[in-house]
Amino acid sequence: MAEGSQSRAIERGGFLLFLALLSAALLAIIWPFVAPLMWATLAAIMFQPLYQRMLAWRKGHENQAALLALLVITIAVIIPAVIIGSMVVDEAVGVFDAFREGRIDVSGWLDQIIGALPEAVRDRLAETGWGTMAGLREKAQMFAEESVGVIASQAVAIGGGVLGWVLAFGIGLYVTYFLLRDGKILAPKILAALPMESGLTNRMAERFLNIVRATVKGSIVVGLVQGALGTITFWIVGIPSAILFGVIMAICSLLPALGPALVWAPAAIYLLAVGEIWQGVVVIVSGVAVIGMADNVLRPILVGRDTGIPDWLILVTTLGGIAALGVSGIVLGPLVAGLFIAAWKELADQREVKA
Repeated sequence: MAEGSQSRAIERGGFLLFLALLSAALLAIIWPFVAPLMWATLAAIMFQPLYQRMLAWRKGHENQAALLALLVITIAVIIPAVIIGSMVVDEAVGVFDAFREGRIDVSGWLDQIIGALPEAVRDRLAETGWGTMAGLREKAQMFAEESVGVIASQAVAIGGGVLGWVLAFGIGLYVTYFLLRDGKILAPKILAALPMESGLTNRMAERFLNIVRATVKGSIVVGLVQGALGTITFWIVGIPSAILFGVIMAICSLLPALGPALVWAPAAIYLLAVGEIWQGVVVIVSGVAVIGMADNVLRPILVGRDTGIPDWLILVTTLGGIAALGVSGIVLGPLVAGLFIAAWKELADQREVKA
């Protein structure tokens, strides 16, 4: 009897090892397309209500409902994103060329700002060794050139890999279609197959959906709104490359606490320092009363409740996710952090129940 039980344990262990190896092999095969697969999954989750509306309109025609939902996503989200992306690339390349040709001089701008400061402040800077600002001007120029150069180089990389980008884009749309149509069927089967207690899997799945909703709606959508408001503000006051700086503001809005102020505050300081008073005041008023308030107004409406992730952890995981995975890390970083906290909280709750 013991020998039979031991034999079954060995067989089960062998099967689990075989299953793990197969899973690792499958992950290695699909890894080049893990980013479009991830975005397809998120799109299917976020736009499932849209698919359900289409299905209610076309009852019994799941394929047509999924195609209609995909068409709406393409027209409302993908095409505008591609257009804005191409405009940002053009502006980034133009700014980079201006740096390379010497038409943009950050050190000259700093001299203008220092010259506009009160005499007492300039004297104080001179006493502390910052009066000449030679080292700071050189570093600011290098930082600006390198920052814009990164955007321009990424644009060149995208342009050079058009075939791969189109392939990944097509795979993302293709998978989104099937996940929209079959997501309600696949999700329970996946949860049932996980080697965890059913109640635990359901709670973790609910937590996963809440974090996705908070990350996509509460961060990306709010960021896009703040970026759009920033672009309009910069266009009104005549700042060049307004779309580029608006996109940078949208990215900065993902960072807690500071957010869009990292972009509009330096712009306002520069405008005030060079004597463009009303333009600087407009940027400050818009930054505080419009751009800043957009987060406070929209996030509670879109998210509904807090994710439970501390701001400092969101900051670290967002930056770490971008460094490790590129654009996909904007979502995956906070998502992993949220699941990490939820899993440890679940473990603590189980220990309290046992105690």
